[in-house]
Amino acid sequence: MYAVEMVNIVKRFPGVLANDHVTLKVKKGEIHAIVGENGAGKSTLMNQLYGLYHPDEGEIFIDGKKVDIKNPRDAIKVGIGMVHQHFMLVDTLTVAENVVLGSEPLKGLNFDLNRARKEVKELSEKYGLIVDVDAKIEDIPVGMQQRVEIIKTLYRGANIIILDEPTAVLTPQEVEELFEIMRKLKDNGKTILFISHKLHEVMEISDRITVMRLGKVTGELETSKTNPKEIARYMVGREVVLRVSKEYHEPKEVVLEIENLVVKDNRGLVAVKDVSFNVRKGEIVGIAGVAGNGQTELVEAITGLRRIESGKIYFDGQDVTGNTPKQLRELGMAHIPEDRFKHGLIKEFEAFYNVILGQHYKSPFANGPFLNHDYIFKYSKEIMEEFDVRPRRIEHLGGNFSGGNQQKLVVGREIRTNPKFLVIAQPTRGLDVGAIEFIHKQILKMREMDVGILLISMELEEIFSLSDRILVMYEGEIMGEVKPDETTVEEVGLMMTGHRLEEARRG
Repeated sequence: MYAVEMVNIVKRFPGVLANDHVTLKVKKGEIHAIVGENGAGKSTLMNQLYGLYHPDEGEIFIDGKKVDIKNPRDAIKVGIGMVHQHFMLVDTLTVAENVVLGSEPLKGLNFDLNRARKEVKELSEKYGLIVDVDAKIEDIPVGMQQRVEIIKTLYRGANIIILDEPTAVLTPQEVEELFEIMRKLKDNGKTILFISHKLHEVMEISDRITVMRLGKVTGELETSKTNPKEIARYMVGREVVLRVSKEYHEPKEVVLEIENLVVKDNRGLVAVKDVSFNVRKGEIVGIAGVAGNGQTELVEAITGLRRIESGKIYFDGQDVTGNTPKQLRELGMAHIPEDRFKHGLIKEFEAFYNVILGQHYKSPFANGPFLNHDYIFKYSKEIMEEFDVRPRRIEHLGGNFSGGNQQKLVVGREIRTNPKFLVIAQPTRGLDVGAIEFIHKQILKMREMDVGILLISMELEEIFSLSDRILVMYEGEIMGEVKPDETTVEEVGLMMTGHRLEEARRG
């Protein structure tokens, strides 16, 4: 008997067939991975299992019994829990208070905090989910917060646990700890559905894999009998290069020099603490670190989007401290931002306007105060062709492209400015293997053209694959500088948790 059977599930949204007669069968007590490109329909499918959406057609069976899941409450009743990519926790409450929220144990008419603490402690110890039940959420690291989310599902009696991209915000050490927890849950008879796009993780932790593409199931695989290349082929429909080959390239003179940079965050707290480094033309310097350790503020300071408290920035030998984004672009700096909606695209603008942002006032895009639409249309078509943006409709609104195609639009626009220096933040966040392969090739092409590149990414595999040098940031400081072929994921992972390079090397 299957723990979960979803049979011929159909889900439509306006203009999109998100799930096209999908059948998913998950055995009791297994870790079952669901993989696919962005927009393949995997999250939509899981959201129907958890009651966030209702199928237009199809049936769902839990432990062989047909169920009608109209909302998350119905899902919880039949033993389904879901840990979302963005945690649903209240920062100011303790671990115990968060776990029991909505299902609080009572003593008479009052909330029984002692009982809540005791029950949460027992659950955490039973499944190896070690947490401090009295700690406030705002005071514990991301990996610990995720444990709280898992305990929440167990507290509500979940036998089937859906984990949506659970490793996206974790350090390598936290990923290993999560996998240990998943194995322990499995040993205790729990069934786990694991949504991921990281194929090496899928290979390490899953028992079976369902692959989706364009709303359909394209493959059902046993992990022990497959490999990442085969999974990628089912995902994309063609052979994919999972790790681009990087030839040695001799870097030239320094293009960016940062000296003792101090930058504050939006709360007025110091987010970048006395940081110094340089980037040379024709090299890629990668910055590794868990989100929220000053990388965003560093990028915004370099690109003119955030005020600098102290320190200096030199670009191509010129002091540009305090320059505006427009001035920096004029000097030859380009920026692929981590938030493509906030700083990369205007959702309500057509593609042809989005590809000229930052150059819209200059010839040949403008004649004085007037836009040269004939040239803009021609230029937009070229970019969409060269960077494989789909659909190839220049009048398509920026917000209506899929995530991968929005990213290709931004990458195409910035690369076509022929910059001397390129700041790239999270270039492949949420993208599928096909789009990742394409964007990685474009980045390496820029390196060959002697463009200096600063790469900020949460994906360690990406940092190792592309970088010539790696800097690791923790709480606004650089913990150390290493070369990819002279370090290990474990060493970088230790620096990501606050160990300086010398300590990490001592172990």
